[in-house]
Amino acid sequence: MIVSSEKNVDAAPENGAAPSKPGRMTYLFLIRHGENEWVETGKLAGRTPEVHLNEKGHQQSAGLAERLANQPISAIYSSPLVRCVETAQPLSERLGLPIREEPGLLEVDYGEWRGGELKELSKKPEWQLVQMYPSGFRFPGGETLREVQSRVVETLERIRSEHEGEAIALFAHGDILRTTLAWYLGAPLDLFQRIVISTASVSVLGFHHFGPRVLLVNETGEIPQVRWEADKSDKEKEIPAETAKAN
Repeated sequence: MIVSSEKNVDAAPENGAAPSKPGRMTYLFLIRHGENEWVETGKLAGRTPEVHLNEKGHQQSAGLAERLANQPISAIYSSPLVRCVETAQPLSERLGLPIREEPGLLEVDYGEWRGGELKELSKKPEWQLVQMYPSGFRFPGGETLREVQSRVVETLERIRSEHEGEAIALFAHGDILRTTLAWYLGAPLDLFQRIVISTASVSVLGFHHFGPRVLLVNETGEIPQVRWEADKSDKEKEIPAETAKAN
């Protein structure tokens, strides 16, 4: 089931997901979509509609559902693009949660470069600029990466404030997640391409009163269990994901 993120969906928490509880850690699982059918074309898909997962991508999405099945996820958000929605579908079915399409998670607007052949785009003088000084470049007829970063961080901050004390899954795109992680790591946007985000990888952000923490980056294997436990005084304490690591 797919719903608009603008609608109020108050489904009862399932799979052990805890109801919203202010004052404890909020977890955001940032998930890149699986491999798509444009991989072999050598073209920049961007926001091109109807770019579906290929066979490997469907296998990856099924694997993600298995890897995340025991996490206390209480809501699923996705970029409206079909390759992200298809990646989220197995987890949605496994947990019995609707997919909330979120425009703030859309792929970068590459403007006139959308659908272009990467071989030809790489010959343009602007290609070197976006590699060396991405924060100062606007894709022709599209967004700047600083606008992208601002858009996505604003979206994540809104979502985590609406789901305080919960664990939320968000399905998005490579450059979307790289620019976002650069922000939360405090890294310059011009270095965002040093962050590797593989297809079907999971990164985890944690939020508490002390601020955000990057707990996991580009994990393609086993994901540390996220849960909350009550101590003897019945106060909640977090057991966060393991120390951030890259795969």
